Amino acid sequence: MKIACVGGGPASLYFSILMKRQDPSHEITVHERNPAGSTYGWGVTYWGGLLDKLRAGDPESALAVGESSVRWSDGVAHVRDRRTVHHGDEGFGIGRRRLLDLLGERAASLGVRLEYEHEITAADPLPDADLVVAGDGVHSGVRERYADHFGSEIALGRNRYLWLGTTKVFDSFTFAFVETEHGWIWCYGYGFSADHSTCVIECSPETWTGLGLDRASEPDGLALLEKLFADLLDGHGLIGRAQTDGSAQWLNFRTLTNRTWHRDNLVLLGDAAHTTHYSIGAGTTLALEDAISLADALRTHQDLSPALAHYERERKSALLSIQSAARHSAQWYENLPRYISLPPPQMFALLGQRHSPLLPYVPPQLYYRIDRAAGQLEALRRLKRWLGPRLARTVQARSGR
Repeated sequence: MKIACVGGGPASLYFSILMKRQDPSHEITVHERNPAGSTYGWGVTYWGGLLDKLRAGDPESALAVGESSVRWSDGVAHVRDRRTVHHGDEGFGIGRRRLLDLLGERAASLGVRLEYEHEITAADPLPDADLVVAGDGVHSGVRERYADHFGSEIALGRNRYLWLGTTKVFDSFTFAFVETEHGWIWCYGYGFSADHSTCVIECSPETWTGLGLDRASEPDGLALLEKLFADLLDGHGLIGRAQTDGSAQWLNFRTLTNRTWHRDNLVLLGDAAHTTHYSIGAGTTLALEDAISLADALRTHQDLSPALAHYERERKSALLSIQSAARHSAQWYENLPRYISLPPPQMFALLGQRHSPLLPYVPPQLYYRIDRAAGQLEALRRLKRWLGPRLARTVQARSGR
């Protein structure tokens, strides 16, 4: 089979690895618009279950990814001058550039052709191939040329966020909430190498404009953020894109969905097909799982059309609960004042429960008591799991959402 992957992100590269392992005679080309070694995004997160899936697909690349990752097992929340620790599941962080380098090297070693600085826009003809994989991200030019067919919909989140790096190395997944005269601003910090961490800053639009972050230059904005998070950063600075490859931008998160994921011999992969809010840390994992599912569907179906249909059904089904969790997670932060005044252990407990469809409809302290009791009573746990989705659907239907 002749395969063209548009976009050289983790999903396209890993898919090309899996297809070459299935059949070395596949002719596979990955078209990436950026130069080799050029990327933005600092570090990405994943959990242990992903490594197990990567080992099953290609032990060599899984070993390289695992060895290049940093690990943590605790979550830490700073609220004003209080610090709360939660012992949880083991998580991993790896630099996005390092991940792409590892997967690119492995793909090339298997005979995949990597064409850097080769952008395929909405106006360009599609590559001549038996299968074209659109892995070119949320702004996919390949998808946009058939926007009506794919039925793309984008919902903008309310809060503003900014993706930064720092030389402060966090040994736990760290949350910090700072109160200002214009409202709360917070960050998510996690290590991804021996000397760098990712630091995602988020706040409401009112706080963003009140602090002047909407008007500040990147150096002035970083200086203000460094002052606000001085206790967390311990004298370390924040790094924006002006020090790497451009200007850091405050964004509203774009939640993308598509009615269908394939058209003839064209199929969507990763962020070109779907996005989930960054607060659940699942974007890279979901993209790699897409690659695994697509490769498996092509292996088990002789014809292309049923293979692509199977892939779409399988991944859409797998995403339902994750997309719901991401939506509720984003809403938790958009309604932060509802939770931030709770005693820190309770606030952090509800931070961990932010994926729950029941939480927005129950007074926070009552939910906390129910959750604590549910930890002891199986019948109450079952009721909680049953009631949450039904209540959420009822409220959404009444509001016309």
